[in-house]
Amino acid sequence: MEPTSRVVLVTGSGQGIGRKFAQAFAEQGDRVVVADINAEAAERVAEEIRASGGQAIGVAADVSDKAGVDAMVQRAVDEFGTVHVLVNNAAMFSSLTMKPFEELTVEEWDSIFAVNARGVFLCCQAVAPHMKAQRFGRIVNISSSVVVTGRANYAHYVASKGAVQAFNKSLATELGSFDVTANVVSPHGIVTEVPRDTITEDQWDSIIAGHAIKRKGTPEDVVAAVRFFASNEAGYITGQSLLVDAGLRYT
Repeated sequence: MEPTSRVVLVTGSGQGIGRKFAQAFAEQGDRVVVADINAEAAERVAEEIRASGGQAIGVAADVSDKAGVDAMVQRAVDEFGTVHVLVNNAAMFSSLTMKPFEELTVEEWDSIFAVNARGVFLCCQAVAPHMKAQRFGRIVNISSSVVVTGRANYAHYVASKGAVQAFNKSLATELGSFDVTANVVSPHGIVTEVPRDTITEDQWDSIIAGHAIKRKGTPEDVVAAVRFFASNEAGYITGQSLLVDAGLRYT
């Protein structure tokens, strides 16, 4: 049965685009679990939501750690009764060092896969029993347009986000009979308050030149796609990947 009031868990929502996701769901009346590896950031965003009249709790969670993920979901269930929507937004990106793939260490490769790929797997695994039991669930996995463009010197990041898209296909197939959907949103060129030292203004000019829509993206540009996939109206859509990329040309 489709709920009218939903519980939404957003990982990596202590800052950046995840914060905007959490706020947007709260604005439409959903109860939000703000999860982030930074406990203070998670609680700060939850307090912002509560101060605006919404319902939210802040939860500290390292999505690469199974015990931590299980505890995060249990906290959501203890506080709000269940989880209807999971937005897998937590990822390593802005802190990465760009380098040729030959120079990447095994530790660098493993650390980004632990968060960007294993984290998605663990979070889906933790919420699935609740969604299957209630025969309703919306999972939105955040990937990236770099899976299509194959951005140079980011092989570890590109591969980890490609893993998210591949995993989502199997996830959608396994959960569909329980009326649980799983879809991917792949943003490109989104600017938040999180510093992006890996892109200079000259590089931004080059990136925007490849857009059909000639500007940088904002978190609000992505929010609508995420909210749609999480909505009751998207109940017949699963296993899909939507590029939110200003019409980026890939050739």
